[in-house]
Amino acid sequence: MSRTVQCVLLQREAPGLDNSPYPGELGQRIFENVSREAWQQWLGRQTLLINEYRINPLDPKSRKFIEEEMESFFFGGDSKPPPEFVPSDS
Repeated sequence: MSRTVQCVLLQREAPGLDNSPYPGELGQRIFENVSREAWQQWLGRQTLLINEYRINPLDPKSRKFIEEEMESFFFGGDSKPPPEFVPSDS
């Protein structure tokens, strides 16, 4: 039986993640409060940020930026796509 969480992003109960997707305290908060569906939404946002800002995930400054955006996306409510980003019509 899969576990459910009260998802902070979706604002409803939904299937939770199988394990912590990120190390440390932030990963534990995500595990306890974020659904699988919301995590998939984050992965899309993360890809967008990496591509739009041409981020190198191996760079410590870039990893810190991504971590800050992840926390904002789930818990801060003020994460936005890059200002230059224009969604495609497809």
